[in-house]
Amino acid sequence: MNLDFTQITSSIPYILQGIGVTLKIVGIAALIGFFLGTLLAICKIGKVKALIWFADIYTSIFRGTPLILQLLIIYYGTPQLLGIQVEAYIAAILAFGLNSGAYISEIIRAGILAVDRGQQEASMALGVPYSKMMKDIILPQAVKNILPALVNEFITLTKESAIVTVIGIMDIMRRSYIVGGNTYRYFESLLFAGFVYYIMVVVLTMLGKLIEKRMSRSD
Repeated sequence: MNLDFTQITSSIPYILQGIGVTLKIVGIAALIGFFLGTLLAICKIGKVKALIWFADIYTSIFRGTPLILQLLIIYYGTPQLLGIQVEAYIAAILAFGLNSGAYISEIIRAGILAVDRGQQEASMALGVPYSKMMKDIILPQAVKNILPALVNEFITLTKESAIVTVIGIMDIMRRSYIVGGNTYRYFESLLFAGFVYYIMVVVLTMLGKLIEKRMSRSD
């Protein structure tokens, strides 16, 4: 095997510019997913059957279909259904955010159910409103318990973000593919892209562990 990374050396800065694109998509999508996942989790543990059914159906659809299919439907299907052309960047954020919300809802639901039920009963006995109880008492403890799972979801989003290349977004993968086409060194450019993703995942993992340690010290 004849590997020659010197052929892509001058294009490395160009590939690295895709890191910012990837992080923006993943970061905004993660925020959307967390907010949506929290709402869905609250619906799932509530007593309104219509909301429970809606949350369960939503989760089933987005967890039961490929993410790339959801991305393509939003990007290519929206103009046909609504007559609106969605920008690739917006389509990627929506697809990742909606998909992530389904997974995070299950994570948060499990975290809420893991909190001692006695705290909820005590809050209700003291007359604390349900919304305030969830916001100030239950959810903070739940998030603390599920932090590793949330970090894993963020890492998964980071890796899966590579599929946005199919709709032309200039992320890490797309740029490495372009470099491979220009230099005829696809293997080297793709290996370098893989190395970049690996470093990003390692950094995110370390940050997650650091946050987890700091939160554990506050106990």
